[in-house]
Amino acid sequence: MVLTSTINTYNNVIAYKQKEVMSSKRVTWLSLTWVLVFSCLSVELEAQLQVGFYRTSCGLAEFIVKDEGCDGSVLFDSTPSNTAEKDSPANNPSLRGFEVIDSAKARLEAVCKGVVSCADIVAFAARDSVEITGGLGYDVPAGRRDGRISLASEASTNLPPPTFTVNQLTQFFSNKGLTQDEMVTLSGAHTIGRSHCSSFSNRLYNFNGTSGQDPTLDPQYAASLKTQCPQGSTNPNLVVPMNPSSPSITDEGYYVDVLRNRGLFTSDQTLLTDTTTATQVRQNAGNPFLWKNKFASAMVKMGQLGVLIGEAGEIRANCRVINS
Repeated sequence: MVLTSTINTYNNVIAYKQKEVMSSKRVTWLSLTWVLVFSCLSVELEAQLQVGFYRTSCGLAEFIVKDEGCDGSVLFDSTPSNTAEKDSPANNPSLRGFEVIDSAKARLEAVCKGVVSCADIVAFAARDSVEITGGLGYDVPAGRRDGRISLASEASTNLPPPTFTVNQLTQFFSNKGLTQDEMVTLSGAHTIGRSHCSSFSNRLYNFNGTSGQDPTLDPQYAASLKTQCPQGSTNPNLVVPMNPSSPSITDEGYYVDVLRNRGLFTSDQTLLTDTTTATQVRQNAGNPFLWKNKFASAMVKMGQLGVLIGEAGEIRANCRVINS
């Protein structure tokens, strides 16, 4: 895919920055952007956005975001009277890296005050995280506005829980205007990132209320997970990679792991319980380039769902709070 003219001007600089992908700052950023993009699955409507939206108003916008590494409502801090999305059970304690978005926003405000929305920063960062970890780059239609409301209850309804079955996942994504194939394709986002033990410990110690282990889990993988996540532990800092075979690379490793019964969540392993989705898993595992193309297309489509445009919302000066 062709990058915007602004980014093309800085190809050599970006190539150098890509070498830093394995730093802790980058990994934090990558994990955050996946959750942020999925948090934008709130409405079935597709907005009219535009590639190169900031070409004349802030030509360096995409480069600045890439260098730093939805409607952005998941960025809000909680207040005494409202629990924000980032602090909902669906996002907390898993969601991290807000300081990276803050840094990109601060640089953009210094160069183009009041022009680039937090929502577009998230969309650009998601694209960049795909590209610098081995996926395909793609043009990001922009022009999103920032929302003025952030509710913890919305995170619970807009993020599929890790216990969903394939039928529940299919219906959930369909409600957002996404096909079953796009659901399987976007599930591959679990190729990057980490999970807290609490999100899957039921598969290790209390599957379906039986005090036993999920029989679909590979025994060796389950044993490794139990070592990393001891039964009864309440340590919120215990995390494991979503994709054990290649946790920091955007590749087909997620699908290979699922085929080996090493899907971390119930919602990962359930993809093999349906004939159609199981076929798609095998196709993606066997044809990495096909999956990367489909993933880029699905990310563009998903990034246009439920966004604010025109005069709706605002352009936040600080991504954590609404403008006063």
